[in-house]
Order: sequence, then structure tokens, then C-alpha cells
Amino acid sequence: MAGNNRIGGIITFKVDGIQLAAKGNFTYNLGGYKREGIIGSDGNVHGYKETRLIPFIEGEITDTYDTQITTIIALTNSTVTLDLANGKSIVLRSAYYAHEGTGNTDEGNFPVRFEGIDAEEV
Repeated sequence: MAGNNRIGGIITFKVDGIQLAAKGNFTYNLGGYKREGIIGSDGNVHGYKETRLIPFIEGEITDTYDTQITTIIALTNSTVTLDLANGKSIVLRSAYYAHEGTGNTDEGNFPVRFEGIDAEEV
């Protein structure tokens, strides 16, 4: 089976087609459902419940001179793309900025979290 053996490392992070300076580890969730078992007072598992999960992409960017933090915080209805080292892309649509907007001066870190209506792996 030929293909890319790299599974981690270099990523590309874009918001509305504009590449931002991705830093460190990013996490993502495609949405769907979380299943949790339900146990009765009789000690038996009665089944499970499903809770809808919000699709998201989350990580840190470097706050460079050209980074417009106020623009990022105000984003709604955006398309966010995370290109992974393994060749896959995570695409989050109808996304909005969903973080508190606190930066860090030690290394110029700025955490970002985008939540959206739907996400897919391509």
C-alpha cells in the first residue's frame, strides 16, 4: 500500500482561505453523537443515551504583527480548514469563533476555537 507514512507534525490552518500561523497541537471533532450508558438501580445496563456534539477545531496561533485579533474574534459564518500531516483535511463550515480571546505574551500564543454547524474529513 503506497501512500504518506507521516501521521503527525506539520499542519496548515486556514480561516476563510487565509492561512494563520498555527502553533503546537490542534484538536478537532467532526460532531455526531456521544453515547453514554444508562444503568438502573437494579445494577443492570438498561441501554444508552445520545447527546449531540458540536463540531469544532481548536488550537493556538502565533499573534504575528499581521494577525488581526479583533477580526478573528468577530468571525461568524466562516469556513475553517485544518490540513493534517497525514494528507487529510478537516473542514468546518458555518463556523464562529468560540473562545474567550485571551492571548499570551511569553511566546505570542493566541488560543482559537471555532465551532460550526457541520464538519467533514476530506
